[in-house]
Amino acid sequence: MPLSDVRARIARAAEEAGRSADDVTLIAVSKKQPEDRIRRVLDDGHRDFGENRVQEAQGRWPGYRAEYDGIRLHIIGPLQTNKARQAMELADAIHSVDRPKLAKTLARLAQEIGGCPDLFVQVNTGEEEQKAGVMPAEADGFVADCRALDLPVRGLMCIPPVDEEPALHFALLAKIAKRNGLEGLSMGMSADFESAIALGATHVRVGSAIFGDRPSEA
Repeated sequence: MPLSDVRARIARAAEEAGRSADDVTLIAVSKKQPEDRIRRVLDDGHRDFGENRVQEAQGRWPGYRAEYDGIRLHIIGPLQTNKARQAMELADAIHSVDRPKLAKTLARLAQEIGGCPDLFVQVNTGEEEQKAGVMPAEADGFVADCRALDLPVRGLMCIPPVDEEPALHFALLAKIAKRNGLEGLSMGMSADFESAIALGATHVRVGSAIFGDRPSEA
């Protein structure tokens, strides 16, 4: 699907929700995508991209940034503490802050580096044992702890269970964000981003609808 079609769908969903499309950031999820596909999206003028792995991001984005102005990189996958410095030096936003040890590491590094990317707390809205994220009942306390560390928490992120209605999880995330005074909602992927926008998403993470299936998944 062309990038223009995804943008048009975002605009329609925002309009139907009484929102402006300008309030929704489209993150093109480029993980494991080949260079020709990424360059095509860059050449179309898109500048927000998402990567799951810091090592993969390090291998490609410094080069793209040397060629294209205005790129904003989002780390959207689980972040190991031993990769935190690289993530902070590379990314404009980290969407997967999910545990106290990582928060403390980011806070220490922010003092050393003199700055910090925008941060999103990942909430495990489905309470799935195998998935990262703080439990919904612990989210308020964790946000407060991050703020006490002077971390720039901009919002929340979730990945709904694959076998459940995503809107229920988007609504829960929005509720948690509202009571914590957070405006950022990183939610919605290729199959459900319109539902996420209807429920307040400010960042949608779209991969296959823009790039097609990754080669390994073809």
